[in-house]
Amino acid sequence: MGEFVDRVRSFALVLGAPGLFLVSFLDSSFLPLPGITDVLLVVMVTRNPGAMLWYVVMTVAGSVAGCLVLHYIGRKGGEALVRKRFTGDRVERALRALRNNGVIAVLIPSLLPPPSPFKLMVLLAGVVGISAGRFATAIAIGRAVRYLALGYLSVKYGEQASAYMRENGATVSIVAVAVLAAGFGIFMLWRRLNNGEPKADRI
Repeated sequence: MGEFVDRVRSFALVLGAPGLFLVSFLDSSFLPLPGITDVLLVVMVTRNPGAMLWYVVMTVAGSVAGCLVLHYIGRKGGEALVRKRFTGDRVERALRALRNNGVIAVLIPSLLPPPSPFKLMVLLAGVVGISAGRFATAIAIGRAVRYLALGYLSVKYGEQASAYMRENGATVSIVAVAVLAAGFGIFMLWRRLNNGEPKADRI
């Protein structure tokens, strides 16, 4: 497996941004490549800082596409398929989180560095019937925040960014979740106030 991962990494480096899309797609779907996407993004941004946003866009797009494949499998295969792959109480806890919190329960793991129960949540999002559009939006937001942070750190610190994310990834993710939650709360309050305001009488 190690030799295969090395070949995939070398091939992706040769391809550049499309290689990031490919690796991110594989890692987010049926072929786990833990940590490879982060490493490749850091290396490519360090070599070409001016292309950071393009690299992030391709990485996010690959991740969303790969997650949609798993979401489809979860929707078609159902809960029985998930229980064959995952054992223990994790499935029950994940199902409760998704049924109680919807896409937020997908968005938060998408921000977290590995290991996190991300693929389980992706599969179960299909099982509980979260729509593909809402699901893809949540994944795109979470992955964009995560990879933008990693891209910024790569521009600032170079290849030391990977070590920084390993040591502080949980803290960065918690801060990002708090910011997103605050923004969502403000938006909901604003919408409620606007909808509740009486409309001016027409003259």
